[in-house]
Amino acid sequence: MKCPFCSHSETQVVETRVSEDGDFIRRRRQCGACEKRFTTYERPDVNFPTVVKKDGRRIEFDRTKLRGSMNLALRKRPVSTEQIDSAIERMEEKLLSLGVREIPSTRIGELVMRELKKLDKVAYVRFASVYRSFEDIDEFKTLVDEVRR
Repeated sequence: MKCPFCSHSETQVVETRVSEDGDFIRRRRQCGACEKRFTTYERPDVNFPTVVKKDGRRIEFDRTKLRGSMNLALRKRPVSTEQIDSAIERMEEKLLSLGVREIPSTRIGELVMRELKKLDKVAYVRFASVYRSFEDIDEFKTLVDEVRR
């Protein structure tokens, strides 16, 4: 593993831990040259379904984009990183359990909305207002009324 600080190719594993749920392995490493420490995560390599966008393009599933969308909706909200990680893992498990090769981006958007609704109502409304592309204030009001119930 190459050091992210000095690009030296020799690093040593100084600590290894398995996550509580056993889904990944966390390794603390130390560079042989600059002696700085960094963390790596080892997870199984799985094939997620290809995402079919509204315009018909097909792209690879990207966990980073999913996290970015959720972080944007959850900005300045009292939700921990651990809660976000758990929500992302639940969505990934759902995608894998579907057993399909392709999935519409709208289905992923619905999964995100479901998780945000559990985590934080304000973040849910933020995401839904962009995702559903409301045409007028009445559609937005309907959503807010739905969340209040």
